[in-house]
Amino acid sequence: MIEGVASWLTGDSRIEVVHTGDDVDKLTADDQLQPDVVLLDLSLHGRMDLENVARLADTGQRVVVYSQFTGHGLILRTLESGAREFVAKHEGREHLVKAVVAVAADRPYVGPVMAGALISDGGADRPRLSEQERTALLLWFQSSSKASVARKMQVSPHTVDMYIRRARQKYEKAGRSAYSKSELLARALEDNLVAPEELNNDTP
Repeated sequence: MIEGVASWLTGDSRIEVVHTGDDVDKLTADDQLQPDVVLLDLSLHGRMDLENVARLADTGQRVVVYSQFTGHGLILRTLESGAREFVAKHEGREHLVKAVVAVAADRPYVGPVMAGALISDGGADRPRLSEQERTALLLWFQSSSKASVARKMQVSPHTVDMYIRRARQKYEKAGRSAYSKSELLARALEDNLVAPEELNNDTP
């Protein structure tokens, strides 16, 4: 399976596979390995282990979880543990490649299975965001730069930062903290503030 997935990835000119294996300890112990993205199977050696997601995320790794297990609760827990994206094995090469390329560029990619899990999650109280706050979030999710968002909205970067900070504060007050960009994206998708099709843009 590892060889098959590696061939899928290397078939795209934007991707270089620098390491394959089935031992997270070896990856974290090797200071020479600094991949842009770690593609992680949740079940290694027949054991489901969400702690691997948190361990890698805590070291600053961008983690894309790739799994045959697609329960909505499990998907949400992987995202809460620090995974950037979740791709189901049955979703195939196209979704996997798009997710890896997007995460490497700090852009979101939401496949059908992950979208279903996010949208189905009722969450707690939903904060009311202004149109400017929603627009700032959407444009930020679509790009990696607040400066780019500022240009598109024709406001200052400080104003963009204020919109995003206010959105975070509203989620904090609702008991649904969103400290990272990926957590804020998950909240926005849960609450239908943005739609998956608005995010899946393959261009930087």
